[in-house]
Amino acid sequence: MIQKLDAPVSVVLSFDSTTRRVAPTQIVYHGRNYPIVKLGLHHTARRGRTLFHIFSVASASAFFRLVLNTDNLSWRLEEVSDNESV
Repeated sequence: MIQKLDAPVSVVLSFDSTTRRVAPTQIVYHGRNYPIVKLGLHHTARRGRTLFHIFSVASASAFFRLVLNTDNLSWRLEEVSDNESV
């Protein structure tokens, strides 16, 4: 089941200087760690002057849609879909 959210979330991010790519590697949500096993779509969007990076990622048990606000460097969890309760 897909749940729409707007919740703060902690994200561990990896940056590769040779390819200049970033990728979330772990999410901490409700005190649980979710290692990322698959990186899906990544795109950007603007709302006014603020640039947002949107990542679709999956752990072993759930799918997440993460949004990084580049103005204040905060992460929000917008969507979660899983087979077990998160």
